[in-house]
Amino acid sequence: MAKDTTKTAVLYRMVMPEHTCPFGLKSKDLLERNGYVVEDHHLKTKDETEAFKREHDVKTTPQTFIDGKRIGGHDDLRIFLGIDPPKEEQSDTTYRPVIAIFSVCALLALGLAWHQYGTILTWQSVQWFISLSMTVLAIQKLQDVEQFSTMFLNYDLLAKRWVPYGKVYPYGEALAGILMTAGVLTWISAPVALFIGTIGAVSVFKAVYIDKRELKCACVGGASNVPLGFISLTENLMMIVMGLWMGLRALGV
Repeated sequence: MAKDTTKTAVLYRMVMPEHTCPFGLKSKDLLERNGYVVEDHHLKTKDETEAFKREHDVKTTPQTFIDGKRIGGHDDLRIFLGIDPPKEEQSDTTYRPVIAIFSVCALLALGLAWHQYGTILTWQSVQWFISLSMTVLAIQKLQDVEQFSTMFLNYDLLAKRWVPYGKVYPYGEALAGILMTAGVLTWISAPVALFIGTIGAVSVFKAVYIDKRELKCACVGGASNVPLGFISLTENLMMIVMGLWMGLRALGV
C-alpha cells in the first residue's frame, strides 16, 4: 500500500462580509503553490476572530498550522517555507525601489529612442534615461514633501543652512527632468540640475565617505529604506553630467 505523502496545512483567516484579510489570501496562495492541501477555516465575525486569538494566545490572524504545530502568521510562513531568512537575519535595507525606477526609466528611454529613431543605440537614449530618472525620483519625493525634507535635513549641507531648500529640491529636480526630457529651456534646466546635483553630491560624499554616517537615503522619498551612499551619489552625478552636457550643447561647445 502506497504511503500518503500529501502535505496538508490548516489555515485560519478572516473572511467577513465587509473584509477579507489580504494576508490570509496570500498565506493560502503560498501554501498551495508549495504543494500543500489547505484546510481553510474562515473566521466570519469579529467575535469569532477574537475568540480564536484568545484560544491560541495569538495577536493576529491569519494563523497556519502544519502537522499540529503552529507556524504563525504570513511573515512566519514565508520564513518556514524558506522564502525569507529568519527574523534575526533580516534587514530593512533594500535597493528594490531604485532598481525598479532605474530599470523602468532605462526601458522607457530605449522605447522612446526606438519609436523616434528606429534604433536604441543613440546618445538620446542616455539623455532620456537620466532625465526620466530625475523626473520619476522627483515624483517619489513629491508624494510627501514634508517627510522627504525631514530626512533630507540629516545630510544635505544647504538644507541644514536654509531649511526650506528641502522642500524646494524635489520641485527643482522635477522641473529640470521634465525640461530635459522635452529638450526645451535648457538655460533653466541645465543650471538647476548642475546646482542641485553638485550640492547633493558633495553632501552625500561628506556624510558617507568622510563622516562615515549610516543614514537612509531620501532619494526615493521620505519613507525609504534605501541606504545613503552609492545610489544617491549616482543620482546627483547624473544630474551634474546632464547639466554640463546640455549646457555645453546649448552654448555650441
